Amino acid sequence: MITIDPKNIPTAQLHGYLLSAIAPRPIAFASTVDKDGRPNLSPFSFFNVFSANPPILVFSPARRVRDNTTKHTLENAIATKEVVINVVNYEIVQQMSLSSTEYAEGVNEFEKAGFTMLPSENVTPFRVAESPVQFECKINEIIALGKEGGAGNLIICEVVKIHVSKAVLNDDLSINHHKIDLVARAGGSFYSRVKEGFFEIPKPLTTLGIGVDQIPEVIRHSVVLSGNDLGKLGNIEKLPLKADVNKFAQEHSEFINSEIIKKHTFAKQYLETNDIESAWKVLLMN
Repeated sequence: MITIDPKNIPTAQLHGYLLSAIAPRPIAFASTVDKDGRPNLSPFSFFNVFSANPPILVFSPARRVRDNTTKHTLENAIATKEVVINVVNYEIVQQMSLSSTEYAEGVNEFEKAGFTMLPSENVTPFRVAESPVQFECKINEIIALGKEGGAGNLIICEVVKIHVSKAVLNDDLSINHHKIDLVARAGGSFYSRVKEGFFEIPKPLTTLGIGVDQIPEVIRHSVVLSGNDLGKLGNIEKLPLKADVNKFAQEHSEFINSEIIKKHTFAKQYLETNDIESAWKVLLMN
C-alpha cells in the first residue's frame, strides 16, 4: 500500500485519486440561465441529496485545475439563484457527455447535444425533456471551499417541483430502478450503469465537437439512430474529407444510393464499436 500526503502531489493527480476511489457518483445534469436569459447545460458528479425535509440537493462546480477559472454554471447560479437538476440515464449518457464540452459563453448546450428545452413551472432554467426525472430548484446558498484551482463551490438547492416520467414508474408510482436505468460517474472516462456495471465513454474533444445541431436533419431525425448515436456523431472535430468518403464508398459500393434505413443501420454498426469516422463516411456517401 502506498501512502499519500495530499499536499505533496499535484492537484491534478490528487483529483484523479479522489474521483477513481470515490465512485460511482450520481450525476447532476444542471440547467441554468445567465443574467441575459441564455441557457446553459452541464453535468457535475460532485452531487447528492442531503435532506428530505426540506428537500435539499447539493452539487459542486469546482474551479478548473489547469487555470483556476470558474464554470458558467457557477456564474449563472450566483447571478440567478435558480437551477434545474436533471438525472441521467443510459439513454442520454452520450449526449450528456457531449454537453460537457467547454463551449464558449452563450453557446446553447441543449442544441449542441441535441436535447429538448422544456419550460419549467417554478424557475426560469429549462428542463431536459429527455431526462426521466427533473428537479426544479431555488438556490439557498453557495459556499466557496477555496480560491485555488480544484476548489469546489457547494451549491445548496431546495427542490420546489419534481417531474417524473411515467415510463419509469411502478404501479404504485414508486420509481422502478431497472426502468430508470441510471448511470453514474467514476474516474477518468469511466461510468457505471445499474444494469451492467462499468463502461467507458471517450472524453469530449478539447477542440470542440461539431455538436448535434450541426448534423443534417435527415440524420438527426433518423428512425434508426438513437440519441446516444447522435451524441457520438456530434463529438467529432470535423467531418471526413470528401476524398476519404469517396474512397470508403468505393469499398462499400453496395450502400451507395441505398435506402436511408439501410445506410443508417450500417452506420450504427460502426457507432457501436466507437468508430465514429467510419460511421460518418457511411452517412455522407451519395
